[in-house]
Amino acid sequence: MNSMSTSTSKDGNLTANAHNISQNGSDPNSKLQDADSRKVELGKKVTLLRGISIIIGTIIGAGIFISPKGILKHSGSVGMSLMVWIACGVLSLFGALSYAELGTCIKKSGGHYTYIMEAFGPQMAFIRLWADLIAIRPAAMAVISLAFGQYILEPLFMPCDIPPMAVKLATAIGITSVMYLNSMSVTWTARIQILLTLCKLVAIAIIVVPGMYLLFKGETRNFENAFELSNVKLSGMPLAFYSGMYAYAGWFYLNFVTEEVDNAEKTLPLAICISMAIVTACYVLTNVAYFTVMSAEELLASEAVAVTFAERLLGNFSVAVPVFVALSCYGSMNGCLFALSRMYYVASREGQLPEVLSMIHVRRHTPLAAVLILYPMTMLQLFVGDIHSLLNFMSFMRWLFIGVVVLGLIYLRYTKPDLPRPFKVPLFIPVVFCLTCFFMVFMSLYSDPFNTGIGFAISLTGIPAYYIFIYFNNRPKWLQRAIDSFNRTLQIILEVVPADQ
Repeated sequence: MNSMSTSTSKDGNLTANAHNISQNGSDPNSKLQDADSRKVELGKKVTLLRGISIIIGTIIGAGIFISPKGILKHSGSVGMSLMVWIACGVLSLFGALSYAELGTCIKKSGGHYTYIMEAFGPQMAFIRLWADLIAIRPAAMAVISLAFGQYILEPLFMPCDIPPMAVKLATAIGITSVMYLNSMSVTWTARIQILLTLCKLVAIAIIVVPGMYLLFKGETRNFENAFELSNVKLSGMPLAFYSGMYAYAGWFYLNFVTEEVDNAEKTLPLAICISMAIVTACYVLTNVAYFTVMSAEELLASEAVAVTFAERLLGNFSVAVPVFVALSCYGSMNGCLFALSRMYYVASREGQLPEVLSMIHVRRHTPLAAVLILYPMTMLQLFVGDIHSLLNFMSFMRWLFIGVVVLGLIYLRYTKPDLPRPFKVPLFIPVVFCLTCFFMVFMSLYSDPFNTGIGFAISLTGIPAYYIFIYFNNRPKWLQRAIDSFNRTLQIILEVVPADQ
């Protein structure tokens, strides 16, 4: 199975020397070392408050500022779009509770990948990992980063349109800086994430408070005939749900760092429930505030909904809103990368990715190679396709695999009934969530067959990849030597060593 790993023992001197460096390093950010300065490992540093800030900080990104348009367009009316927001919140809570059960009974980091590995074995887990690495994650990072690029330039170009290439260049700079931050220091990554989470909540408060004030003063004309059903089309509803579920996506990121959560049996379910309640309330109130100020037609015509809202209501102060939104997007980019690097780290530890990805930098104690692996793919996707087609293409595969993970929970209930489950959800919760995921996937074949077809084809390429890279050990000696050499060279360039056990 471990055919992609290198044998670093051939280069024993490198590893030994690197461990000496890691033990004698005096970097002030070496927070991951034990007090005796001998062990390089990831400690249990995620408390309840930090867990909540990771979830909220990753969920609230660009979704609430971009997605209202997608939901309104596909749902067809103001009232229906608010119902979709509430339904997506409840469904996301169902999914999150299912993941809380998985996270408390399978105490490994890695999220989706680890749970599919436990339930359905290494081949299915690799197909998920493969789709994640070459399509889902780069697309997700490109979507949120493009929103960052759009909003960060908004104050500079007001009231003109921003040239598309300028947005992409600003996005590329944003992605590069997030990669650099995650590569350099775990401590600073965490500190900046907390600060950015506060910025998100301030941005939402700037929208909700004046919107609610106007609503209570009697500004309700946009809510008249809110449930006009003449524009509602059944085929558009899955795409409305995609946009909504994308806005809530991120409730699963705490499961990517389970091994680092303090008292995971209690902390994980509690952090998930508190976070989902806060996020759902924020989202529904924000949308009510939007509709108080803008009609459905004005909202659909807007390129950046939050900015149009601020221009209407806040006058000159509206320049601050796109800056807060950009910081919110940056926080999501930072949180996603922090969590995802742990998934590639775990996959490498399981022998399904090159061994260098499960190594830690000798002085900075960051999983450097696992952080950098997404960079080239994200840059490639950034300069191809527009934000909404990327969103639909990515959502199809994401929900297909999340449906498979929750199906795995139901499967494990019957195949491993004796598995300790400190937190157990009623069976109807995973069943409803699983059926919803698969319903959306099948309906998307009808609504958007081209993007869905591309997503499905990319997932299926994981099957030959599994047999070529993982299953067959009898690889030509020249190829094995080349892979070993590549791993060792990368290890030397990046200054990384295997984590101490």
